[in-house]
Amino acid sequence: MATIPEWRWITLAGLVMVVQTMFDIAPEGPWGASSFTRGLIGLCGLCCLYVGWFRYTFRQNGIIPSINRWREPKRSWKLVLSFSFVCIGLVLAINNTDLKDSLPETSGMILLLIASLSMLNAVYVSLVVSGPLSNLPEEE
Repeated sequence: MATIPEWRWITLAGLVMVVQTMFDIAPEGPWGASSFTRGLIGLCGLCCLYVGWFRYTFRQNGIIPSINRWREPKRSWKLVLSFSFVCIGLVLAINNTDLKDSLPETSGMILLLIASLSMLNAVYVSLVVSGPLSNLPEEE
């Protein structure tokens, strides 16, 4: 019987790395800029959060959410598309309120990247599952 890969520790490490971007505690590093170091650690944290989510969601190691791993792709692509719209809403909220003063400068750009990638994934899955790409002949 296969074991479920551990996702809790990697998610916790990612959360700690992302939260540290709110504080100026990172060393300057060889490039002489602590803000660059904070951003680099934050991006590594986002990668850890993604890997933790992937392991929790698909119950296996990997990083690519291919369609054959989805349990119910006809329903799930709508949730992924909704998530991308929520991320876009968060970007608008950050840029149009005082949140932009308390969050890191690039947080809106990173959220928009996450929204764009999830929207691209949702549109692709919808085209393959119930759109014009669903009628393509199978290769032998």
